[in-house]
Amino acid sequence: MGTFLISVGVVAFLILLGDIKVVREYERAVIFRLGRLVGARGPGIFYVWPIIEQMVKVELRIVTLDIPRQEVITRDNVTISVNAVLYFRVYDPVDAIVQIQDFLRATSQIAQTTMRAVIGQSELDEMLAERDKINNTLQKIIDGHTDPWGIKVTAVEVKDVELPDEMRRAIARQAEAERERRAKVIAAEGEFQASQRLSDAADIIGAHPPALQLRFLQTVVEISTEKASTVVFPLPLEMFSAVERITQAFLPQAGSEEEQSPPANEPPPSLG
Repeated sequence: MGTFLISVGVVAFLILLGDIKVVREYERAVIFRLGRLVGARGPGIFYVWPIIEQMVKVELRIVTLDIPRQEVITRDNVTISVNAVLYFRVYDPVDAIVQIQDFLRATSQIAQTTMRAVIGQSELDEMLAERDKINNTLQKIIDGHTDPWGIKVTAVEVKDVELPDEMRRAIARQAEAERERRAKVIAAEGEFQASQRLSDAADIIGAHPPALQLRFLQTVVEISTEKASTVVFPLPLEMFSAVERITQAFLPQAGSEEEQSPPANEPPPSLG
């Protein structure tokens, strides 16, 4: 009889010892006593009464949730394929257990439906150029849905946007046309600035004639070889104008002399 009691006592001690729980710093234990919520315990060591109390462990670290790829039609009727990643954490373990059956699955589903709705209301250009705005909108909407569950959404990032081949070619042509337009505008702006500088230089040279001579000397070009060197002097246009004036001055005199002299084959006038 004494041995039986000792055995029963050892078994009871082992059962009581087996219900000592240890919860880490990033975990909490939600305790139910006979089906009623007691609260959250941890971190550290505590005791859970066997049969009477049940424990559900909840992790408080940030969870990375991959949102599956979704086929979405944007507001401008372009079909795209989008996937994203969601970061969230449980800040109230009691609500995460009591208010929702499976908070991981529920968060994933609400993230998928919200992403389809937000991207469906956006245009393709907005989706490609203002991705930060889309991410912030997704975060606020999803966080508003999950806040009653004790879940805080810290960030939502759209990872990849896949476009149809036809749309890729259209975007490539648009980008090429935009680059050509910018190149033409830059070239025209350069020509305009160069013409302004030339006009200013002409005004300065016109006001100071010695500046023209200095500029003329700067244009001298020297071509050197092993045995000889050649210096090239540019000729100003004024020199050709002077030559033309001299030629015009002498040509009428030459013509008048020809008119005064008699023709060679004409006979001399008779004396009678």
